[in-house]
Amino acid sequence: VSVLERQIFDFLGYQWAPILANFIHIIIVILGLFGTIQYRPRYITGYAVWLVLWVTWNVFVICFYLEAGDLSKCASCTEPTRAPPGTEHTVPSPRINSSHVFLQETDLILTFNISMHRSWWMENGPGCTVTSVTPAPDWAPEDHRYITVSGCFLEYQYIEVAHSSLQIFLALAGFIYACYVVKCITEEEDSCKY
Repeated sequence: VSVLERQIFDFLGYQWAPILANFIHIIIVILGLFGTIQYRPRYITGYAVWLVLWVTWNVFVICFYLEAGDLSKCASCTEPTRAPPGTEHTVPSPRINSSHVFLQETDLILTFNISMHRSWWMENGPGCTVTSVTPAPDWAPEDHRYITVSGCFLEYQYIEVAHSSLQIFLALAGFIYACYVVKCITEEEDSCKY
């Protein structure tokens, strides 16, 4: 259920890499459930192996949004990536197809560099106020808007990190469950042989 919720918000933000990963996860979960119901340990083992990859993906997403190590959401920034605390920052809307970003990072890697779309939570987070900036810069296409985002109770990066953290927790629980079910099924098969 939580991956479906995450899938919806990734679709709203046009985050293509997470959409693809979530879709594969949903398919593998269905196969894992099928393997459990049909007593097929290979399916459950495949599910457990996928969960290791799923945890790895979510750790990457967490590191990406928190800019851990060399990961940065800003492709070629020479400006600061964070606005001073308590100040507004100006960002182009996800609908802008320009590469110019003022005081805001872009996470284009999650859209496969197809567009300037970012996390849906960037503009729609709890308490966020979106204000159109007029006049728009000369470089901004006329059919796009230029906005400021301010007053967020929780920045979008932390919402994305919370989603990924929940997925890691559920994956660890699923991995333990899968190992236990495979153990029970193989023990039952071994006891039937004699």
